[in-house]
Amino acid sequence: MLTAITGINWGDEGKGRMVDLLSENYDIVVRYQGGNNAGHTVINERGRFILNLMPSGILREHVINILGNGMVIDIKHLCEEMAKLISSGIKITPENLKISDRAIICMPYHVMQDILEEDRLADKKFGSTRRGIAPVYADKYLKKGIRTSELFDLDSLKSRLADILEWKNLSINKGYGAEMLSLEEMYKYLIEYGTKLLPFICDTGLFLDKAAKEGKRIMFEAQLGALRDIDFGIYPYTSSSNTIAAYAPIGAGIPNHKLDKVIGIMKAYSSCVGEGPFTCELFGEKGSELREAGSEYGAATGRPRRVGGFDVVASRYGVRAQGADVLALTKLDILSYLDKIPVCVAYEIDGEQTTDFPVGVKLEKAKPVYIYMDGWNTDISSCRSMSDLPEKAYEYIKYIEKAVDCPIEYISVGAEREQYIKSE
Repeated sequence: MLTAITGINWGDEGKGRMVDLLSENYDIVVRYQGGNNAGHTVINERGRFILNLMPSGILREHVINILGNGMVIDIKHLCEEMAKLISSGIKITPENLKISDRAIICMPYHVMQDILEEDRLADKKFGSTRRGIAPVYADKYLKKGIRTSELFDLDSLKSRLADILEWKNLSINKGYGAEMLSLEEMYKYLIEYGTKLLPFICDTGLFLDKAAKEGKRIMFEAQLGALRDIDFGIYPYTSSSNTIAAYAPIGAGIPNHKLDKVIGIMKAYSSCVGEGPFTCELFGEKGSELREAGSEYGAATGRPRRVGGFDVVASRYGVRAQGADVLALTKLDILSYLDKIPVCVAYEIDGEQTTDFPVGVKLEKAKPVYIYMDGWNTDISSCRSMSDLPEKAYEYIKYIEKAVDCPIEYISVGAEREQYIKSE
């Protein structure tokens, strides 16, 4: 059984929470794209954890966790994340954590480039997390990236690194005017953090292929959502990788296998970190109230998230882009304070309404067309079945299910692992 858990919208949908819940029934959890530019917050009986690079399955003792070849890995951040989890009592060994020997290393100069370019852009910035993700993916496709497998031959790596830095300094030093990159410093960085990870680095594609053929249950965990996908998202305000489920087998290292199921995750309202068009955004007091009610701050950066009502147009598009078979609706409990719940059902562009998700300038021009649904004004965090829910909460779920044309299988009514409802 190969299952992908992916975001339907702009990211921050609560994927980590759902992976933590559902991973109980899986043998392996794989991260297949992205880096430490986003985070998954997981709350369970062992505590509260913010995971940036680690698959959320690391919190289950029986689960094997894999960082796939589609990822870009900040090795210093990974070492620190591992150490923090170990200090919290989480077991991490080469038996339950494996790193692809084809994954690309995110270097300090990638972070430097990211920061320099965002500062240069000033008011026209993309809203990068400043963690080097775009530059390192660019280097991957320019064939200037460093793979984790190269850590096994340090002499060869140093020679190659010297060639890369000669090229990189053309932009860092002669372009941006920043200080020259030092070969000795970058090499020392690779030794200090890279050698600690050597026991975990292996051919994860070979491992996963064997596991899949043996009938192991494998879950693929995405970072961000469909609207941040480099091809299908709100380009150029996207991530630099493919966040969609179709990429999961490729980014995991088993392109010869096909997914059996895609579970799409979406919030009961909308949230977005970073720049770019966000048609359903609420401003002022209404926006602040929803942000505080949902504790909407980025897990990786702490940045306040932009928030809005549920966006039918964007969500229906996200369901299609992800090929979702079923959905998990998260944070329904957050809406309990509202008398009237805003739902964006269409976009108005140049005086005309559309229910199709646009691109480019059309998306930037779009204005939300809202309807308002009755709220339920009561705490639902203790509900554990559909029949426990207030009538208006049930109606809201069923409305969304029909509007996006995909069945809702799970409903989250709280942050704790067991605070959810499985539809009947």
